[in-house]
Amino acid sequence: MQNALIKEKNLNKAEFKTCFDLYFDAIRNFIYYKSGDGELATDICQDVFLKVWEKKIEYRSEAIKGLLYKMANDRFINQIRRDKVANKYKDTIDLRVKNNISPQDTLEYNELKGRYEEALAELPEKQREVFLMSRLEGLTYREIAERLDISQKAVEKRMSNALSKLKKIIVLLWITITII
Repeated sequence: MQNALIKEKNLNKAEFKTCFDLYFDAIRNFIYYKSGDGELATDICQDVFLKVWEKKIEYRSEAIKGLLYKMANDRFINQIRRDKVANKYKDTIDLRVKNNISPQDTLEYNELKGRYEEALAELPEKQREVFLMSRLEGLTYREIAERLDISQKAVEKRMSNALSKLKKIIVLLWITITII
């Protein structure tokens, strides 16, 4: 199917801009939901759109959306594979840029951020999806319900459960940090 979409000099600037405007945020969020890394998600999304531009892929909205998601997912999997190899040989020393923030504050922030990301990863996929759509994309419960083709009550319940679990985990971490 991908070869059927590639045609010589078929994609003009206006079509590329339309495609980019329509799908960039959605593709970026898709990768962010998988990885939890905003910078990685942005990089992958930019790489995907660069490939679309370079290959002059024909813009047909019914076909390009699926192709973009597949390209992004493939790129994400390749990145994970590369990271595993790199981490195998990486030095254990982590060089950090020093700022005006105290080492204690940096440590607490990094621990809290790491625990938050772990807590997000521990959420069931449906709860995480609703939580991130609400918090990252700023969608209302009604908009989320429409996108996921579920009731608004189901969205509210998933969001409530997600917030409850996240709150418990973060409060436990905060207590642990303040005791130490």
